[in-house]
Amino acid sequence: MNFKKITMRLQTTSRGGGIEINLSTLGFEGHRMSAYQNYLGGGMLGAIQCNDTIRANASDVRLQLEFSDRFKELDAIGEGLMKYFHDITKDSSDEDATFEQNQTRPAKAY
Repeated sequence: MNFKKITMRLQTTSRGGGIEINLSTLGFEGHRMSAYQNYLGGGMLGAIQCNDTIRANASDVRLQLEFSDRFKELDAIGEGLMKYFHDITKDSSDEDATFEQNQTRPAKAY
């Protein structure tokens, strides 16, 4: 998947950052997804986290029912976005951990 075309915001440093994409072109009109990463200290970045505006609104029952059969698709997009973001952050830091190794780390240091 080409996330570069649908990227709305990208901020990376050796201390992590985040990326936000527009899900409209993927069939989720008006929704967004983000992947982000925190700095743990000692030159290490934490596990990459992901969220989307559909599941973030868990109290909106209509929205949950509308997209409930597509949550696996959202999960696949999220997994791809986290891997894409890992590739970007490993290029902008001294990080040499694989995506799988990185994801075993805590998400935050406190």
